[in-house]
Amino acid sequence: MQDNYLAKWLNDELTDAELAEFKKSEAYETYQKIKATASQLESPEFDMDKAWESIDQTKTVKETKVFILSPFKRFLRVAAVVALLIAGSFFYLSTLNESFSTEYAENKFITLPDTSEVILNAESELAFSKNKWDTNRNVDLKGEAYFRVAKGKKFTVETAQGLVTVLGTQFNIESRENFFEVTCFEGLVSVTINGEETKLPAGNSLMTIAGNSTMSKAMVNGEPSWLSKESSFKSIPLHYVLDELQRQFNVEVNAKNIDTTQLFTGSFSNENLELALKSISLPLQIKFNLDGNKVLFYAEEAP
Repeated sequence: MQDNYLAKWLNDELTDAELAEFKKSEAYETYQKIKATASQLESPEFDMDKAWESIDQTKTVKETKVFILSPFKRFLRVAAVVALLIAGSFFYLSTLNESFSTEYAENKFITLPDTSEVILNAESELAFSKNKWDTNRNVDLKGEAYFRVAKGKKFTVETAQGLVTVLGTQFNIESRENFFEVTCFEGLVSVTINGEETKLPAGNSLMTIAGNSTMSKAMVNGEPSWLSKESSFKSIPLHYVLDELQRQFNVEVNAKNIDTTQLFTGSFSNENLELALKSISLPLQIKFNLDGNKVLFYAEEAP
C-alpha cells in the first residue's frame, strides 16, 4: 500500500482501484473504527478566511509579493483531520475491553479490578471493561473459567447460553457449543437461562446439554477437577469428552465406528496423554491409535 493512501482516503480522492487495494490492508479496519469514533467528537470552530485575514494584517508596510499555494490549504485540512483521528483513537482505545484468551493445553490466571480472581481453562476467552468497572461489572466468557469472587463484590458473567450473577462466592462456568454448566462451591449464584432464573447454592451444579437441564451435587468448598490437572465427567456424551481431550493436549481427535453420543462417566489426566487415552478407551472397551499429534478412537472390529 502506498504511503499517501491514508491522506487521499481522508480527502475522498482515492480511485476505485486504489480504494479496493486500501481496503485489503490490515490497518483499514482500524482506520474505519477510529474514523467512526472521531466523527462523534466535536472539533472547535475554525474560520479559515478569518485566519488568513489576520495573517494579512500582520504583514509589514513594505509590500511583498506572496503566493498562497492551494496545496498548503489542503495540507492544513488533512492535518486537522489527522489530529482529530489521533484524538478519536485515544478515545476509542480507552473504551476497549480488557481481554484474555488461552490456547489448547493452556491455563491463565487473571485478577479483576475488584481483586476477584479468575482462572481460564484451555481454549477460553474472557473480557471486561477495566475503565468502567465501577459502573459496568460485566464479564464476558467463552469457554470455561473458575471464579473466586472477592467478599462483598458483585458482578455478572455473560455467556452465549446464560447469565450468572454472583456475590462473594466461588464457582465454575463452562460454556461450549450446546453445553452449559455452572457449579457453585461457595456462597450462592443466580443462573438465568432463556429468561428463567435458578438460585444455585453451594454444593450444587446446573448443567444444560442441547437445551435439557439437570441438577446434581458438587463438593462444598471444593474446586473443579481441572485445577488439579484432571478432567472429570459424569454421564456426559462422549463427544464432549473427546473435545476436552483435544483442548487439554492440543491434539487432533477423531472417532471411527463409535457412538459418540453414548454417556461417559470417569476422568483423565491432563498431563499424561497415554494415560488419558487409556482412561477413556478401557471403560468403553474401545481401541485408540496415537500417531504424532493425531488420535483415533475406534471399535475393536474396525480396521
